[in-house]
Amino acid sequence: MERFKKLLKKLFCLPPLPTVLIAVPSFVFVFFMLSIGEHGVLAYVSYCLSAYAMIITVTGVGKVISAARHGIEELSLVKKIRVNPIGDRFLSDAGFRSAISLGSGLPANLLYVALNMFSGIRYRSAWFVMLAFYYVLLSTMRVLLLTQLHRIAVGRDVRAEYRRCRIFGIILLMMNQVLVGIVIYIVTENRGFEYPGLMIYAMALYTFYITVTAIINVIRFRKHGSPVLTASKVINLTAALVSMLSLETAMIAQFGGTAGFRRTMTAASGGGVCVIVLGMAVYMIAHSARKLKSLNALADSRGEPPCGDV
Repeated sequence: MERFKKLLKKLFCLPPLPTVLIAVPSFVFVFFMLSIGEHGVLAYVSYCLSAYAMIITVTGVGKVISAARHGIEELSLVKKIRVNPIGDRFLSDAGFRSAISLGSGLPANLLYVALNMFSGIRYRSAWFVMLAFYYVLLSTMRVLLLTQLHRIAVGRDVRAEYRRCRIFGIILLMMNQVLVGIVIYIVTENRGFEYPGLMIYAMALYTFYITVTAIINVIRFRKHGSPVLTASKVINLTAALVSMLSLETAMIAQFGGTAGFRRTMTAASGGGVCVIVLGMAVYMIAHSARKLKSLNALADSRGEPPCGDV
């Protein structure tokens, strides 16, 4: 068993340089195969390479970022940024960076709400209405997280953060119900997302980037001891998973595939996304409730006021 583990580690946990040298050409190769409509042996080779590249990217991107960060810190531009108080805070304060990330995504979410709601009313389409409702919940989560990041001292008032994290879990549970409805609608109506022209390649690169980054941040930000920061990264991961599902439906629609294949793949991947989001929501609620119970018991033993329920 130990030999097997070591073999898996050697195969899928590569150093930074081999990770980049294998992953980048593999992704370029699969996009090239898709662009020319190749369906032969080379296409299957490119799919296998891209799957391997995705695995080593997820397992090794942290090392790549760490190696790059050490080099970037020595750049004169970074040193100049650190001279400015805001620039130094952006590079050093995880909470401040999270607030900027949440705030930058909020206008796009609100725009999606307006566009989808208008389309839903204009064309009397349940598809656009469900998308609008999903983005309403996503925007609500972003606004709540932004307000909490400004109100509380991140990592200091842990009880208050767990109370808010429990609320975020409940909203995420509601979002998952909307996602289930969207997936069912896509499968039964054979609908999907579409990107014009070469935009699908840009969206593919962007989707892979935000998905890998979101996974890394969820794992890494747990070390900060802040439930609210972790919740903000869970929201980004949820949005990234939905983007991945959207990309899959768009790629199947653009590069071919029978209706049966499209329904099967969408049902499998959509069901997987819904299960992951459901698991994250349930974990946030249950974990927060359990932590609050233990923290309140500890506070009671010390004679401190308990943290009230929502």
